[in-house]
Amino acid sequence: MAMDEPANSSYVGMAVCAECHATETAAWTGSHHDLAMARAVETTVLGDFNDTVFNHGGVESRFFRRDGGFFVITEGSDGKLAEFELKWTFGWDPLQQYLVEFPDGRLQALGVAWDARTPAAGGQRWFHVYGDEIIPAGDELHWTMPAQNWNYMCADCHSTGYRKNYDPESDRFASTWTDVNVACEACHGPGSTHVARARDERLAEGHGFPLSFAQPGRERVLHEGATTMSIVGGDDGALQVEACGRCHARRAPIADEYRHGAPLLDSYLPALLTESLYFADGQILDEVFEYGSFRQSRMYAAGVVCTDCHEPHSLQLRAEGDAVCAQCHLPGHYQDVSHSHHEPGPGAPGCRDCHMPVRNYMVVDPRRDHSFRVPRPDLAAELGVTNACAACHADRPDAWSAAAVREWLGRDALGLQDFAHAFAAGRAGRIQAADPLRRIAADHEQPAIVRATALDLLSRYPGPETLQLAAASLVDPDPAVRLAALGTVEAAPISDRVALLKDRWTDPVRAVRIEAARMLAGVDPRALEPVELRHLIEAMGEYVDAQQASLDRPSARLNLGNLYAEAGDPALAEEQYRAALVLDPTFEPAFGNLADLRFRQGDDVAAGEILARGLDAVPGSATLHHALGLYQVRAGDRTGALISLARAVELAPGDPRFIYVYAIGLNSEGRRDEAIAHLERAHIIRETDQNVLRALVSMNLESGNNDAARTYARQLQRLRPGDAQVKEVLRQLGDG
Repeated sequence: MAMDEPANSSYVGMAVCAECHATETAAWTGSHHDLAMARAVETTVLGDFNDTVFNHGGVESRFFRRDGGFFVITEGSDGKLAEFELKWTFGWDPLQQYLVEFPDGRLQALGVAWDARTPAAGGQRWFHVYGDEIIPAGDELHWTMPAQNWNYMCADCHSTGYRKNYDPESDRFASTWTDVNVACEACHGPGSTHVARARDERLAEGHGFPLSFAQPGRERVLHEGATTMSIVGGDDGALQVEACGRCHARRAPIADEYRHGAPLLDSYLPALLTESLYFADGQILDEVFEYGSFRQSRMYAAGVVCTDCHEPHSLQLRAEGDAVCAQCHLPGHYQDVSHSHHEPGPGAPGCRDCHMPVRNYMVVDPRRDHSFRVPRPDLAAELGVTNACAACHADRPDAWSAAAVREWLGRDALGLQDFAHAFAAGRAGRIQAADPLRRIAADHEQPAIVRATALDLLSRYPGPETLQLAAASLVDPDPAVRLAALGTVEAAPISDRVALLKDRWTDPVRAVRIEAARMLAGVDPRALEPVELRHLIEAMGEYVDAQQASLDRPSARLNLGNLYAEAGDPALAEEQYRAALVLDPTFEPAFGNLADLRFRQGDDVAAGEILARGLDAVPGSATLHHALGLYQVRAGDRTGALISLARAVELAPGDPRFIYVYAIGLNSEGRRDEAIAHLERAHIIRETDQNVLRALVSMNLESGNNDAARTYARQLQRLRPGDAQVKEVLRQLGDG
């Protein structure tokens, strides 16, 4: 992929591109990119606005037309019915949403959408994108809330040349775009330099785009004896995949504008294979789009790119059905029963059915998993991951599919993605996960996103071995691995962090630089050389810029507040925490951090008042009840503290941190047996919590339960084999 990096290019709009590129424009016209968003007019609106009524959760929404416009009467932010004009369509197939434009420049996506499928497929109806789930007014998922805000959540992927233009002083948007849909420059970058060179017949100087998807010399080659073609020539394709991943990834922005041709992590933080988004084996769970899945695949490792399978302008597959796979995989081998174990013919599963199972999102939108994995029904039976076989054999249990595979192969299936057991154990906080996770993180044959996820999980397993691995990973060629390694370093003493992270303040990728700077915001400047201090200040400035790109979100204000608090500027920190609460008066982290800030300033009365206001706003917050309990301990109200800490445990029974603190409180009141019982439950939830283990060792020793103390000390030693205190305890117990 050729880079030209023209200076000061600007967007020209797709109409200008179409003057020369008629073939590409014709292919693009009518594509999902073309139809990503449009003004709501007769030719773009698919929904039934003939005074149609849809009832969901007791809210009756009525869709109708008036004076050429499209309207709905539905529940507003106050829980009352109100009339809203729907000015924009959003999407086309298999569903179409509608956007309401508010006076402050916000565009909000209505939760009721139109099912654009055919009647035979169950479509041509209104439905709610959260299915049967009731989303009341005030819920974070209600259509009037920030989670459904187009300006932040949707616009930079559904339009071209987008600028959010949020004014924090007035809390208003003045968003702009050059094309309201996904047009040419969304992928190629600003085109003014290209147009100028083309009109002056100067394209010999370079194409003039920040990024070109052409790969001269790239071809497919079938080596002797192989059944799959290899890609040779060109580059490794990573830039194209990252360009598509800009929108086809679950990610968070760290810049106010995307830089075409630059690493994705200069503009966004793509998600890892985390528990809320992916099954333990890496298959899609939540809606994550394609990037994170594809990065796990053997195809990505081999240099396959998105446009090998998808025509980039029409977005259609390069061929129908299995023929798209047969571009590289010889059908004589892969369509044979010896490979598929299914007789060919009508009704037989195709390549995609086995290797790209489907999962539905927004009720009607099927998405295929792009990790191209070997089906593992044995993992489905054991860990509850998606079983590709169940698409055809829904009437059979997963164990039946697993047994069939064992009969075919004489063993369970194997594949590149073989990390499910380690990830499942790591997510559950099991002690035995540490060594497998370290092996995965250190194995350069594993996909980079897998190694990065293993490092992320290893942050729960602090110790010398993990720190040594993290230090080696900080110079990994892949920025996602370097970024994940930072998280495992954060638990180290600040002197160790300085030694490990100072080189990352000049990392070539922005996401790594700014996270390394954030982690050392509180370092004493006198501990740094002048050049190191300059690099830290520059990287920290980039971190501030990254948060300021999202000042419409309370989380960005919180991040800035935390940075300033760590850097020793409580006034600026308080300003940011209070700004977060203006944006969202129920944003509990801001209450907790603001109260903690006042604690550290010695103003306990103000801290208590802040927590009280927080609990008035969010009475069901376990975090704030926990913080109130700690406040009451400081204030000498031990009885009230235990009540508050117990309430936090009641509200968040799966959080071992809350259980641990409550148990310490119980023990201080002489209720040791109760404390141990709670700690044992916390240990079951997360075996790797070293605070819990230390408390179990200590309390059992005090109670004379030497066998139990020995058991927990041994487990602690597995996590921290070089810990002198643990060795001494075991020696005293006759186990040293």
